[in-house]
Parts: sequence; C-alpha cells; structure tokens
Amino acid sequence: MPRLPFRFSVQKILLVAMLLMPFPAAADLDLKTWNALLAQAVTDGDVDYSLWENNPRFDALVEQIGTTDTVQMNRQQKLVFLINAYNILAARGILDGSSPDSLLGRYVYFKRDKYLVSGKRITLHALEHELIRPLKEPRIHFAIVCASQSCPILQSEAYTLRQLDQQLDAAAMGFINDRKRNQFDASSRRAELSSIFKWFEEDFVEAAGSLQAYLGPMVDNKAVADLLQQEAFKVSYLPYDWSLNGTR
Repeated sequence: MPRLPFRFSVQKILLVAMLLMPFPAAADLDLKTWNALLAQAVTDGDVDYSLWENNPRFDALVEQIGTTDTVQMNRQQKLVFLINAYNILAARGILDGSSPDSLLGRYVYFKRDKYLVSGKRITLHALEHELIRPLKEPRIHFAIVCASQSCPILQSEAYTLRQLDQQLDAAAMGFINDRKRNQFDASSRRAELSSIFKWFEEDFVEAAGSLQAYLGPMVDNKAVADLLQQEAFKVSYLPYDWSLNGTR
C-alpha cells in the first residue's frame, strides 16, 4: 500500500484535531458588567429598576444571553450562566412593562413573554423548569428572583463559577432564616414556610429525603434544627406577596 504524502497526513491530522476541539461559546456573559449593575441598583434586595432603563450595558447583557452557547458547558458553568440569565431576563420583563403582581400579570410575565436564550426563544417558566431545574440543584430556588417581595432577595453581586457553592449556601441560609419568609415556633412545633417550599417540595425531598430534613442543617436555631431533623413540625405556608421588589 503506497504511503500518503507527509503533507497530506499532517493536514488530515490537524483537521481531525480541530473537529475534536470544544466549540467555543458564541459569547460569554459579562459578569463583571452584571456585577457593577447589581452594585449600582440593588440595596439589601431592593431594586431600583430605573437605573437599568435604556442602559446600553444592561441591554448588551440581554443580547449576550441570546448568543451564549451552552453546549460545551459543564453543570456548574450552566448553573452560573442560567441563574444570572434568569435574573437579568426577569428584570428585563419588568423594564418592558410586565409584572407578576396579578393573576393575568403572572401569566404574561412567566408564560407569554419570551426571550432569546442560547439561540432559542423561551419564557421565564421554560427557563426555570426546562433548563435550570433539570440540573438538580435545589438551592437555585433561593438564587433566581422573579422580581417579587416574597421571592429570594436579588443579591448585589453576580453568581460566579469560583464562588458558586458559597454563594448558593449563603442565599439558601439567608432565605430560610429570614423571619419574613419562614417562621418556626419550637414550643408549638409549628412552621409557617414560604410557598416556594410547597411549589417545589419534590426538589427538596429528592435532595434530602424530606422537606424538614433539607431545612434542618440550614436553620441557625439549634432547637429548631433538632426538631426539623425529627420531622416534628406541623407545616403550613405563608401567602405569597407578588408586589414588586423595588421601584421602577
């Protein structure tokens, strides 16, 4: 069998190598800019949306979400991208005039309005339920923010790959121990929890076996934590306040 010319062999090898290389993302989400915008507009979870109105830096982030390629991302990278993307697009919806503060408003805000995410037009509902929840990370429920008072607070910094676990832990513990959102009475063994724990109970059960077992290690009151580990609380759920988490 005749030997192939050396040049042809090298070219073929290079071509194969190029095909096997990971395809680069079309654009990376500029977390430095998102960090700066959050620091500018968010104070203790209260958002001044007017500071992002007609803001070219904010608009550029929305465009980047539409063009970012997630195919080659690992799970952690996807979480970082999708959590930040959700929070940016939730704010975009407010700036566009939508609001979840009424039944019809929630339908429009979550299930009608669509945004370009990695080349596909989807709703906030689809972004959460089809892209984020399948990553099996229950702490996302304390990180994605739908612009309402009873939602987790919008943090004043972007989620990053380097700090993701610490940031998610902090968001989870901050939310769970916030008495406006969750109330535990050890003497009566009654707990009034955020409706988030009712809507997404299966995610917490999958992670820890039961809702109370999930909450126990994150509660900063030892007596309450011990009772949660014993499944000792009778649980009910607080009304959800859908009013805006800031001003616009």
